[in-house]
Amino acid sequence: MKKMILTLFFNIILSLLSLSHASVVDFCVADYTGPNGPAGYSCKSPAKVTVDDFVYSGLGTAGNTSNIIKAAVTPAFDAQFPGVNGLGISIARLDLAAGGVIPLHTHPGASELLVVVQGTICTGFVASDNTVYLKTLKKGDVMVYPQGLLHFQINDGESQALAFVSFSSANPGLQILDFSLFKSDFPTELITQTTFIDAAVVKKLKGVLGGSG
Repeated sequence: MKKMILTLFFNIILSLLSLSHASVVDFCVADYTGPNGPAGYSCKSPAKVTVDDFVYSGLGTAGNTSNIIKAAVTPAFDAQFPGVNGLGISIARLDLAAGGVIPLHTHPGASELLVVVQGTICTGFVASDNTVYLKTLKKGDVMVYPQGLLHFQINDGESQALAFVSFSSANPGLQILDFSLFKSDFPTELITQTTFIDAAVVKKLKGVLGGSG
């Protein structure tokens, strides 16, 4: 009887372990044939997953900084890098020509970690109590930006600057303050009322960035 009970006990344990193993999901590689929602992409069938889904080679090439901000961001988010889908991480490359700037912006969905690889970058963020934290970073320096806070990067050196930024989300989101105000159809009258910026300045900036209203 004792032997039968032990055998039954071990069979139950083995069954539970088997069920537990079967329910484990190691990853959720993005299935680009489906929609992308707040929780990310749906999962590609494991039978169709390959090692290439977990490798991204797009950060080895400098971005084009021939634009109004003299800067380029090359993302490796879930939309570009299917392997990070659902993992709560992502990365991007940041190229800044001399005088280049990433204007005040936020990432609503993630905190950010920046590491300078080349050049110098003046950067900082504004806390909820309006305290400003500023620092000029050099090669090898790292700075963190808490989730949702306004922050910026400026190349205040005379040569190209390069940094890599990682995020605590596969899709951190992005809202650039200047673009939201002056590259949109946000009515000029409302901008002047909510920001106290003179209407003539608002119209000038809208003309530069391509906004209307």
